[in-house]
Amino acid sequence: MMIRTTLCVVVILCCLATSSAQEIRTFTLAQTRLRDPFILADEATQTYYLVTCSVKPAGLTANAVSVLTSRDLQTWTGPYPVFEIGPDFWAQGHVWAPEMHRYRDKYYLFATMNGSRRLPEEPWPDWPEKTARGTQVLVADSPMGPFQPFANRSHTDPNIMALDGTLWVEDGVPYMVYCHEWVQIKDGTIALIRLKEDLSDVAGPPVTLFKASDAPWTPEDRDRYVTDGPYLYQTQTGRLLMIWSSFTETGYTTGIATSQSGRVQGPWVHMPVPLFRGDGGHGMIFRAFDGTLMLLMHGPNRSPNERACLFELIDTGETLQIAGRR
Repeated sequence: MMIRTTLCVVVILCCLATSSAQEIRTFTLAQTRLRDPFILADEATQTYYLVTCSVKPAGLTANAVSVLTSRDLQTWTGPYPVFEIGPDFWAQGHVWAPEMHRYRDKYYLFATMNGSRRLPEEPWPDWPEKTARGTQVLVADSPMGPFQPFANRSHTDPNIMALDGTLWVEDGVPYMVYCHEWVQIKDGTIALIRLKEDLSDVAGPPVTLFKASDAPWTPEDRDRYVTDGPYLYQTQTGRLLMIWSSFTETGYTTGIATSQSGRVQGPWVHMPVPLFRGDGGHGMIFRAFDGTLMLLMHGPNRSPNERACLFELIDTGETLQIAGRR
């Protein structure tokens, strides 16, 4: 059963929407800081919804998600709050890397959240603190929310530092593809877990797809390897690709892996040359309403200069190539 009374999501968001109506503004993507941006191109409303934790109305806490809306990918209006963590929720830290997906006539928010529970420490000197972290799925009838959780816990294992969950549906079966955080295992991985039909919970054990150091473009002889922002795309010839990000000598870098079987369980092989090396990443792919294939990422990866960057893509059937910046 969904948690309603504990979180009071509907009441909170209605109040926020009313109090912050005068704060709604219009701007371009170059005018505001954005990290880990994600765009849902919603055919039903012919509207682009950019979901973010970086832009919020005044008074909304850091533990919240908002959307920006656009009809042309140039001018954006918002922010409109769609979810805020309540006082009794399992997670109390920052929300980040939210994604919005339309699936079976409902809208789902995949968001990474932090709990306060400490995880067992490993004997690694000068290492970041390990705290509970996971991806949770929330549901709404509209891309404008309010989004509600299915339960007061993450979908991913509470003992695994998981983040950046994304949705993939194969043969009618929904899956979450996500990252197992390098902070916990040194060499970060991309993992897969089956979801229940309504996305309310997981429906099987996790499977590791690959680790960050498997890619030929990640530097050798490091003590830590990052996996960030997986996103899957099927080419015009049916080839299954995954873009994901890590760090190289040029900064934040986005590479491509391809499934040798054409299915999400792989095996996955990495293309030798990254898709983007210019200190930009955490990408996702969508098709604009005019049919143009688009890549969205943030860059540079330096606070407070991060901006949402749009690129046109070419689908060659075998791989993806950047045609130019929009």
